[in-house]
Amino acid sequence: MIAKPSLYKDLDPKLKTWLYASGSLTQQLTELAGGIFKVVPTRQYFEKMSQVDSRWMKMPAHHIAWVRESLLYGCEQQAWVQAKSIFPIMSLQGRARLFQHIGDQPIGRYLFDRHRPLCQRRVLKLDAGWTRQSCYTWHGCRFIVQETFLSTFEDYLTQSAN
Repeated sequence: MIAKPSLYKDLDPKLKTWLYASGSLTQQLTELAGGIFKVVPTRQYFEKMSQVDSRWMKMPAHHIAWVRESLLYGCEQQAWVQAKSIFPIMSLQGRARLFQHIGDQPIGRYLFDRHRPLCQRRVLKLDAGWTRQSCYTWHGCRFIVQETFLSTFEDYLTQSAN
């Protein structure tokens, strides 16, 4: 579901800035947290791509993707962001093969290293929170990075503003 203008009335302006920020979320969260940042992968698996994602990436609906789910932490004990990366199998070639083997390293560390990938973005309101989905084209490979900003992150933004 893509966010409709009426949904934005519930959106904190500080969070809206994060949803539409360009560049590396890894770097931005690290700066906000005073140099502290951690990725904790929670699941990695293969699955058939959804109709919506395959259409957005202009790939066959039956295509299989490698999916990496993880939690992103700043300077607090609770996770700030729930991330999900979707790499179609045919995108895990060439330089992009490294993403399957980065373990607990952030994707942004590689994605934005000396290269500014092309990015299409959409913003959604999911049950877990406000989410941005970015479809990146990096060295000819296309994949989706989904980042859901959890309520703990919104709470931190509110507390740090006071």
